[in-house]
Amino acid sequence: MLKNTFALALLLLAGCNSSTTTTQNPTQQASRSTGSETRATETPRVALIMKSLANEFFSTMAAGAETHQSEHADQYQLLVNGIKDESDLGRQVALVDEMVAAGVDAIVIAPADSKALVPALRRAKKAGVVVVNIDNRLDADVLKQENVAIPFVGPDNKAGAKKIGDFLAGKLSKGDKVAVLEGKTTAFNGVQRRLGFEDAMNEAGIEIVTSQSADWETSKANTIAASMLSEHPEIKAILAANDSMALGAVAAVKSTGKTGQVTIVGFDNIKAVQEMIREGKVLATADQHGDQLAVFGIETALQILNNSSTNPQDVETPVDLVTAETLAN
Repeated sequence: MLKNTFALALLLLAGCNSSTTTTQNPTQQASRSTGSETRATETPRVALIMKSLANEFFSTMAAGAETHQSEHADQYQLLVNGIKDESDLGRQVALVDEMVAAGVDAIVIAPADSKALVPALRRAKKAGVVVVNIDNRLDADVLKQENVAIPFVGPDNKAGAKKIGDFLAGKLSKGDKVAVLEGKTTAFNGVQRRLGFEDAMNEAGIEIVTSQSADWETSKANTIAASMLSEHPEIKAILAANDSMALGAVAAVKSTGKTGQVTIVGFDNIKAVQEMIREGKVLATADQHGDQLAVFGIETALQILNNSSTNPQDVETPVDLVTAETLAN
């Protein structure tokens, strides 16, 4: 159902698929001919550039992309790249430049920062590379300033966070106090998730007494959540903008002796949090189908490559609430 829904969205980008040979060997890929030499017998090479591969969400994304490529090896080649952590912006910019220099045909990127990656991606497009933005939307104002259009393929993060917040609100009472662990403040998806949480809490009459960025990281979330619980012992719940931070919040709740007293929600549906939901340590998370998110972006890039006259459009992908009940089904 998920795949069919997305396929319908891609009708706007319809085109024929390549059916030539492929390879996944990066060394062979990097040596392909460029300039005026033709590559008529080669399949397109797509570079997937992600954020931190230490985050299970992105390792799942990579695995999904690799599986898709193996099933469509006659259509494209795939190079998978990632950065050390969410703050390694310089390395992600360098990866974009390296992939352009290697002569890839398309870049599908989950940018670590919504603004800082735009100039590098503009250069990539100027070099003739198709660029598709997934996961974290690039900043619209910066795109306009750089005079570049890049389609976004991904979920409505605000709506997803609102679903989680609404579900949490149903377990709390009006007037209760909660805290928010934000993602990177320069990341569009982090901002949207915070706004979704805020909308849900405001509608329910629940007060956010503190909201701080833990930069998507488990250890930092652990430290910040412990401080939040110490400074605001009245906190009834912590809303974490991703599951890695939710794991840090769980550890903080345990270390402060508040297990069973503070409810935690996350976002991403990683396996570790699924287990915590089953154990009752996390109430809910959101599934943005990380194993398929890069695939959606790759399919969009291939459609653009196969139909150069296409005017690429943004494509909204699903995001679903995950609870103990949904996991049991």
